[in-house]
Amino acid sequence: MQRRTFLASAAASLATPALAQPAQVLKAVPQANLTSIDPIWTTANITRNHGHMVYDTLYGLDGDLAPQPQMAAGHVVEDDGKRITITLREGLAFHDGEPVLARDVAQSIRRWIPRTSYGQKLGDVLDEVAAPDDKQIVFRLKKPFPLLFQALGQVSSACFIMPERVARTDPFKQIDDPTGSGPFMFRKSEYNSGSMVVYEKNRRYVPRESGTSALIAGPKRAFMDRVEWHIITDAATSAAALQRGEIDWFEQPPPEIQELLQRNRDISIELIDQRPGCTVLRLNHLHPPFNDKRIRQALLPAVDQADYMSAVVGPDPTGFRAGIGVFTPDTPMANSAGLEPLTSPRSVERARALLREAGYTNQLMRLIGPTDILVPSALTQVAADMFRKLGMNMDFALSDWGTVVQRRTSREPLDKGGWSALCTASASFDFVDPAVHSYIRGNGLAAWPGWPTAPRVEQLRDAWFDAPTLAAQKAIAEDIQRTALDEVTFIPLGAYFNRTAIRRNLTGRVSGLMLLWNIRRA
Repeated sequence: MQRRTFLASAAASLATPALAQPAQVLKAVPQANLTSIDPIWTTANITRNHGHMVYDTLYGLDGDLAPQPQMAAGHVVEDDGKRITITLREGLAFHDGEPVLARDVAQSIRRWIPRTSYGQKLGDVLDEVAAPDDKQIVFRLKKPFPLLFQALGQVSSACFIMPERVARTDPFKQIDDPTGSGPFMFRKSEYNSGSMVVYEKNRRYVPRESGTSALIAGPKRAFMDRVEWHIITDAATSAAALQRGEIDWFEQPPPEIQELLQRNRDISIELIDQRPGCTVLRLNHLHPPFNDKRIRQALLPAVDQADYMSAVVGPDPTGFRAGIGVFTPDTPMANSAGLEPLTSPRSVERARALLREAGYTNQLMRLIGPTDILVPSALTQVAADMFRKLGMNMDFALSDWGTVVQRRTSREPLDKGGWSALCTASASFDFVDPAVHSYIRGNGLAAWPGWPTAPRVEQLRDAWFDAPTLAAQKAIAEDIQRTALDEVTFIPLGAYFNRTAIRRNLTGRVSGLMLLWNIRRA
């Protein structure tokens, strides 16, 4: 039977009279505009957040980043770890009323595998993922893969479960069918990119009966009948709306706005995640000038992580971490190996000299970045100032974040619209280890945009998966950091504590990112 197409109702706005609204409406200003609804096609945080509204996952990481069953009722491991059978729990249904079947799950996993760091590693050892009946998904592996449940429970680059018909879409093409089985339904007819995104409570959703809600694990209870994301790019306008009670949540207020909002007794400024998020300067390895390793390395003496972090969260050093490497600070894989190029005394003059020695002769480079999202925008402005001080021939191309997300996928040279450098940020859980960390990868055209080729990093990463102890993993992580910094797969720009502004009459917020389940009004 064909699954029904979900039909949405007419658009709403901030000015919609209260009597026309459902009983419980939450209005939020998200960190960026939603320009893609496909969380497999892009790693943009806003699309990831959208994904967790609309879809569900077989497993979910909890607050300790440990995997817990979510859509799964449980699993059985056989054949010395080479055959794993996962059984779906009862009551799972897509937004159109069709039941979630094992074949939907199997096809969703197949689409997810080639687009994610964890998925690619799973694909290396996977013989088959099959659906022998409606409830069971069977993994047949070439060798044991102990981190399977960790992989299936990822927060970012998540293995979201879609209907089979949708999951058959080429993973390198965007979907346009938003049907999921998560706690909220995307109202496609009310979607207005650059203005508003609307979700409606999925009344068919059956939360897990047990467990503690933490990050994306445990029961997901939708107490809001309707959620509206209002795309407001001016921070002062968002702050005024929050103070007047016209919106409930301002996801990413800049530091000066946080100071203003802290004076309002009805608003709480909170850490959205207890761990710091990590920031990145990504260079395009495919085309000049940064296809030359020596030119990439020449930038390192000029990178002052404290400057970048001060631009994001202000000068208070308690709000950020500088002098960091490639892994999230204060997590098991974080280390200081190979950090000298980033922690020795900063010198633009030294960087200029290294550029000359590397043969840089005023070749054009293009820095792309956004104007409408706090963290990448601030990072990009500092990067532009750095490139100017270095005397590089820079084309500075600013646009909205949605355009950057689309443009960064282009592998074309500069004369055909390509790019050389960009800045971005990721959540803490995206940098905790080599399994999830996309930016350290050196797998060429299969890598995250920038496409570095670094075989030694890939060899070390494979060894990390096979390491028998935590101590062995840590030792390999040190080698990975040394090698990734030497190859300059990316340049770490520091880590920052991300604060959010939410009205105090909302309770039940789940820490980690902007998650909308379990929130209710006091």
